[in-house]
Amino acid sequence: MTLDKRSAAAGTLQYHIKLRPGDVGRFALLPGDPDRVLRIARHLDAPRELAFHREYRSATGTYAGIEVAGVSTGIGAPSAAIAVEELANIGVTHFIRVGSSAALVPGIAPGDIIINTASMRLDGTTAGYVEPGFPAVADHFLTAALIQAAAKLSTSRGFNFHVGINATSDAFYAETPDKVEMLRRHRLTNIEMESSAIFTVAHLRGLHAAMVCAVSYNFLEPESVEYGGENPALAQGWEDAIAVALEGIRIYETDGELRRKVEGER
Repeated sequence: MTLDKRSAAAGTLQYHIKLRPGDVGRFALLPGDPDRVLRIARHLDAPRELAFHREYRSATGTYAGIEVAGVSTGIGAPSAAIAVEELANIGVTHFIRVGSSAALVPGIAPGDIIINTASMRLDGTTAGYVEPGFPAVADHFLTAALIQAAAKLSTSRGFNFHVGINATSDAFYAETPDKVEMLRRHRLTNIEMESSAIFTVAHLRGLHAAMVCAVSYNFLEPESVEYGGENPALAQGWEDAIAVALEGIRIYETDGELRRKVEGER
């Protein structure tokens, strides 16, 4: 008999995230950085921290009466896939990545918000799950709710938002000018390191995933790059992305007549 990791881990204390069934609800926001879990918690009612093991920090609370957790994934697709797998094992059904991303389109500025509909799979993790031509696509209805939320909040919060397809890459320092030019030829909006794994694993599990990120810098505007110092525009972008994700969840839950009809017909 061969070990089936997924079946063996289902319904128990999860090895990496150190959570068990009942600890969280159906919705999880997934930042990369553990510190950003605390940012998420400040947007929630009655927040409480749950666990902090390796790169996986977690907290939970409510927004508009809906239970929402924040769980960090660490950097890259491998650890993000583990987070989705283990959260799915304990009952999470909806995942929204909230993080940072680098822009590939002129005029997109640090602090802007990007909502991605799909990802070009340049990571290695998803190759372990699906065939080479398989697309990494966000959930349509959850993404539409994020777009509605961004449109609603952009004026009052003062941010610009964009919608497009990204690339997910494992190699942060391999993003050379030649590689950036290849991505631009594909008319991609941005590049980051986790979403293709989140989209793919959620899809294979029959679950729902989407992404809203803040822009850290623009590859076409080298003066926008800030590695070593403060990046106040990005920090504000994180706050805006969290607000969009939470309001998107509220819209998804309360304005979902068409979604429920379509999902009921599957």
